[in-house]
Amino acid sequence: MTRLFVSEAEIRTENAEALAAEITAYWDGYEVELETQGSRTTAKLGASLGVMEAHGEVLRFRLECAELGVLEIMRSSVTETFLALGKDEGLSLAWRGEMPTGRLFADFREVRLVANVEVAPRIRRLTFTGDDVARFGSAADIHVRIYFPPDGLATPEWPRPGPDGRTIWPEEAKRPEVRYYTVRRWRPEANEIDVDFVMHEDEGPGCAFASRATPGAIVGMAGPVGRVAPKDGWTLYAGDETALPAIARMLEEAPREAAGVVFIEVNSRADEIALDAPAGVAVRWLHRRGAPAGATDLLHRAVIAAPLPMDSDPFVWAACEVSAAKAIRKHLKAKGLARDRFLVVGYWQREAMDAAAA
Repeated sequence: MTRLFVSEAEIRTENAEALAAEITAYWDGYEVELETQGSRTTAKLGASLGVMEAHGEVLRFRLECAELGVLEIMRSSVTETFLALGKDEGLSLAWRGEMPTGRLFADFREVRLVANVEVAPRIRRLTFTGDDVARFGSAADIHVRIYFPPDGLATPEWPRPGPDGRTIWPEEAKRPEVRYYTVRRWRPEANEIDVDFVMHEDEGPGCAFASRATPGAIVGMAGPVGRVAPKDGWTLYAGDETALPAIARMLEEAPREAAGVVFIEVNSRADEIALDAPAGVAVRWLHRRGAPAGATDLLHRAVIAAPLPMDSDPFVWAACEVSAAKAIRKHLKAKGLARDRFLVVGYWQREAMDAAAA
């Protein structure tokens, strides 16, 4: 029997049900399956389960995970969300169970860059190695968190779990930037993993690292997380450039008899790449033609217009800008697609990117 790592907390607040509703609304749109029945909300993230119950002035949380590292991240996320949305001064969560502190997160590994090559005009493939990188070679969970230390830091410093569930970060000058990426390939015989970086005009920490890093550079890596589309049945894939590595991997690993359609939004034909899609999966490229990423309705309009073979139990996997993800999710719910037959995730938010560039 698989061991479960469990942690629980409760808090008294003036209106627990209102705060629970805010937390639920906040998490709707992330890679989490949410189901609310009365005062109880259940959240599923892969094999992990979170339960939130509100009764009068009491709000309770229970987390169950197959891995300690996932439990630590879920606990940190719940705590940070709770503190951000809580209206009462001085509120805090006191967690019980599975609370090791003072060390790095259980799913964290320090890794070293082995190679950095351009595989397409706007994609660089970075190869990493390190102790236990095999943990990132999951076929079901394909995303990792990469921690980029500040330039010039002789010895990187990494976050660790705190006693109240929150993440304890290094001081500001030493704090790493964190971004999510897709593990493109894993080679166990070489103890190496490949991660594709899509290069953007507005250079963030990941693009900055990918554009300049040389073999020997050190980053942190944690995970894996994230889910893929099931390999059986008919599938609609949709995404912008940020989803291209994930879609490319899923198509490459799909059975050759698979069927479906792919919509990928990029700027122009020059941004298209070769995809190893099964013969029965049609690939459609959508061109923004100079419009800013996230500023068009190309992607969600394509998904809305695409006929779904409802008699074939279709699945929809989509990852894109938050507003497009919300539009796609709203359409699929209105169409009556079962909640377990679609995964629509907001990978990034245009407003946040605009604010960072201002």
